[in-house]
Parts: sequence; C-alpha cells; structure tokens
Amino acid sequence: MVPAGLYVHIPFCLAKCAYCDFVSFAGLEPLYEAYVEALLREAALVAPRWAEFSFDTLFIGGGTPTVLPVAWLEAVITACREVLHLAEGAEITVEANPGTVDFPSLRALREAGVTRLSLGIQSLRDADLALLGRLHNCQTAREAYTLARQAGFENINLDFIFGLPGQTVPQWQGVLEEALSLRPEHLSLYALTLEEGTPLEARIRRGDLPAPDEEASAAMYELAEALLGRSGYAHYEISNWARRTPADPPYGPPALACRHNLKYWRNEPYLGLGAAAHSYDGTARYANVSDPAAYIARIGQGQEAVAEREVLTPAQAMGETMMLGLRLIEGVEYAAFEARFGVPMRAVYAREMEELIQEGLLEADECGVRLTPRGRLLGNRVFAAFLP
Repeated sequence: MVPAGLYVHIPFCLAKCAYCDFVSFAGLEPLYEAYVEALLREAALVAPRWAEFSFDTLFIGGGTPTVLPVAWLEAVITACREVLHLAEGAEITVEANPGTVDFPSLRALREAGVTRLSLGIQSLRDADLALLGRLHNCQTAREAYTLARQAGFENINLDFIFGLPGQTVPQWQGVLEEALSLRPEHLSLYALTLEEGTPLEARIRRGDLPAPDEEASAAMYELAEALLGRSGYAHYEISNWARRTPADPPYGPPALACRHNLKYWRNEPYLGLGAAAHSYDGTARYANVSDPAAYIARIGQGQEAVAEREVLTPAQAMGETMMLGLRLIEGVEYAAFEARFGVPMRAVYAREMEELIQEGLLEADECGVRLTPRGRLLGNRVFAAFLP
C-alpha cells in the first residue's frame, strides 16, 4: 500500500474575510446538508481508484468546517474510515474559527477522533482582526483556545498573519509573545499576500490603507524566527513551527509537525474530496469543480467531480519536488531525489544550484540542499528557478 494523505474541503464560512481568495462562500446554508451527502457519495465513488493507497492523515479544511453541525463532520470522518480505510492512529486535523465552536462541539470533535485542532486566530489585536474582516475578537480567540484544552485537545495549531498595513514590529512582537504564553503545540505564521479582487487589496489600491511594508514584514519574520527559537519551537517549514519534544528526531521535522502538510511539501500522494479539492496520485494532478452547487449536482448524477486532470512530465515532477521540498528547513536530500527519479540532482540542476548558492539563497552540503535564512525571505525567487 502506498501511504497518502486525505483532504476534505468545506467551502462555507459565516462571512468572507477581507483578505481571502480561497474557494469559500458565505450565505450558502441551504446547501450544507446536500454538500455533506455529496462528500459521502464522492468517497464511495473514488474509493476503487484509490484502493492501492493507505491514508494515514486526514485534514478537514475550508472555509470554516466548524460552521457545520459536529454530527455531519463526524459522518465525514466515519466515511473516511470505513470507505477509504483511513488508518488506525491517523492524524486527523479540523480547522476551526473562534466563535464557531463551544465546549460541547469541541468535546464532540475530540470524541469523534479528531487529534489535532487548527484555530484561525490571525491576530491577538482587535484592530488587526477588524482590518482583516474577522468575526471574532481577541477575547473570543482566547476563550476558544481554553475551551479546546478543556475539551481534551493536546495538539493545537494557531494561525497568524503578519505584515498587515500599518502594522509595526513591536505590535507583532506583542502578538507573538501572547501566542507563546498559551504554549500551543504548533504555530503557522504567514505574511499577508494581497490577492487581486479582495476587499483589502481594493482598499489599498484606492489609497484608503497604506501598502504593506516589505522591510517591516521581513523584520517581523526574522523576529519570529528568533523569538520562537528561544521559546522551544523548531522551525521546520518556511511558515511553520512545532514545539520541541523529547521524541523529536535528530534530523528532520519535529514530532509535532503537521504530518498531513508534510505530504504536500514532500510531493507525496494525497486525495482531495469536495468542491475545489485537489488530488495527486504520484503521476497526475486532479482538481474538482469549484462551485459547491455544481459539485453537488455532479456527484448526485453519479459522476466524479474532477474538472481538470494533468499528467506531470518528469521535468515537472522533479521541479515541483524541489520547489516544495525547499520549503522545508531540512531541504531536499540528494539520495532521496535520486531514488525517486533515477538521476542525480546535480545532473539536472547544477546551473540553478550554483547560481542560487552564489546569490546566498541556497546552501549545499554532502547530504543535500536547503534555503539559507536569506533564501527563506526570498523563497519565490528560489522556487521559480526550478520550475520547467
């Protein structure tokens, strides 16, 4: 059996955030039940094609999965176990937003087998949350975290965004220090990306808000690296840190790293269920239709929801393995690359590697290549060099 990850997309939110361009929709409550029924049917439809894969992680993301009744999320998890043979001991993550969970719902999720909760807090300053269009405030965020602990969650990730218009480095330091005082097992810290067509991008384009300061954003990232490192967190991916434990391996990601997301960064197979969900079977990529109503209709007619399929060329597969693997602090090992593709990394990328090393963006040793600290700030420049 080939190990793989399983992703379920819940494209519903109570409101669309000002910065968000994910496939998520507010105001579609009438579709909720039919959508869950379609998820259960899709699992059965695709199971034969994925019979050779063993799923050892499940990530239910969105959107905001916790806008759905817990019983429906539990039905999805049960289908993944029974129809797709989700492995015993699998890491099961559910994304949640403060304000959409309470103690009974969190306790029910934990009892349904969810092992990891990812809370979309984004900031612990009310002014930042208002700017981002979040529905919760700082107090609600703190309460959600406390309730999750009381409900029995021992593995919690907190999401934050930095580099906001007008945000200062001291303000970001205050957010980080309060987040660290909570002692979550995992932290995901993302620089704001202005996506065209979002309300926040429009406000900045009109001049209502200042554009994000790239130098300040870089300083915030470097501050996070230093502060989290001193606080006992291992930086294992460009935007992700996990609390160190005695079980951590001497090399590679720590024990509390997100096992599901590691599959993406290592370019390993994963199956996606739901509207706009993507899959990769090791040879081809698949993308489901994005519109939730169209997704429900396709599945209701007994058709798979796949709208796009692309078979990767060897050059694409190698390039994506480099691009994704270099997001990991450990980088890409020569031996792993050659075992996968049957050709030495330097035979394919000698020129690119040498140029990036000369620019101070990449470093190499006898084991493999990885980003330098400067390279982590300019990752897109590095990644582009490996794409065919």
